[in-house]
Amino acid sequence: MSALPPDREEEARGTSASGNEKEAPPAGPPQGRRSHRTEPQSGEPSSPPSSGRGLGGKPINPRRRARELAIQGLYQWQVGGQDEAAVLVQSESAPGFDKADGELFKALIGGVMAQDAALRELLVPHIARNWNEVSPIERSVLLLAACELRFHPETPYRVIINEAIELAKTFGGTDGHKFVNGVLDKLAPVLRPQEATRNR
Repeated sequence: MSALPPDREEEARGTSASGNEKEAPPAGPPQGRRSHRTEPQSGEPSSPPSSGRGLGGKPINPRRRARELAIQGLYQWQVGGQDEAAVLVQSESAPGFDKADGELFKALIGGVMAQDAALRELLVPHIARNWNEVSPIERSVLLLAACELRFHPETPYRVIINEAIELAKTFGGTDGHKFVNGVLDKLAPVLRPQEATRNR
């Protein structure tokens, strides 16, 4: 199945997209492109840019910003052992949080942390290697997407997959987005069978 282009989320919801999904990638864990790894580098993840604007000065889509901040929070939770309260406090004080959909951010952070084991059980059958061998960034992206697929039916599954791919491109290793896409392509029809059938 193919994912929607990044600027189609609002259109898929029946509203105008205005191109807001195409902002410049924020600073975050990790910088640039590199091969998969499981150990964090010093200083990761960094806060997103404080301007709240992307290329051409366009406002950043609040839902995209919420997902970016959620990925950074989940990364810190996995590699630093921070609990939900600490992640929320740190994220809410980060530059750019005021540009995010705060309700979605909290729902995603809380949902992933509360349902971590159940979400991993959904994902692991579609991963050809040990879960612990997957990089912390890609684990975070997969958990976030699985949470949205499972608990947020209001968001089209193609949008969820597309957003996950973009997050993996921004924060992950060189081919991380291909790995994420492959896993979610298998998981989506399991969690959204009727929607997947309609979109064939």
